[in-house]
Amino acid sequence: MTAGTVIFRVLSFCASKRSSCYRETKLGMKSLPYFCRGEVIRGFGRGSKELGIPTANFPDSVVDNLPADISTGIYYGWACVGNGDVYKMVMSIGWNPYYKNTKKSMETHVIHTFKEDFYGEILSVVMVGYIRPERSYDSLEALIAAINNDIEEAKVKLELPEHLKLREDNFFTSTPILSSAPPATTASTSQTIMNGH
Repeated sequence: MTAGTVIFRVLSFCASKRSSCYRETKLGMKSLPYFCRGEVIRGFGRGSKELGIPTANFPDSVVDNLPADISTGIYYGWACVGNGDVYKMVMSIGWNPYYKNTKKSMETHVIHTFKEDFYGEILSVVMVGYIRPERSYDSLEALIAAINNDIEEAKVKLELPEHLKLREDNFFTSTPILSSAPPATTASTSQTIMNGH
């Protein structure tokens, strides 16, 4: 970050009582990094079974509250399940053209091997960069190869100092604020969540 860069944090509440999102926007730039958390729900069941690449899915309330300038495609960043460790991740946002989904989704692949599923747990993520737009593929093998390339690219990019510092962000150590009711005032709530950021 250069001297004089102004950073605004804006709080936007999602409809579900088990999810909340807020974003940090640099003046004149897209909404990255984007901080988000929500309950892990069952998705299409393809990540582990067909692709061998398990994903954690966010509920509609999180997907529907993405900023307008977060386009569909593949992102990379950091993720934490519950109060656990923070790991590298890649995330697909969109309609998964290979499968011709009719519903937009956010599917996060945490680059770590977990011993068991974590449905119902709170997943906190910070999306820090964009890899590529969504694409359709001629075969399942081509899709898997592209995802594996995305994972490798994310691993490399997340070693950059400007991305490594976000792994230690207070967002991952703060108690999740998950509420279905809107805040009394945006200013007072944003101060509470921003504390330490």
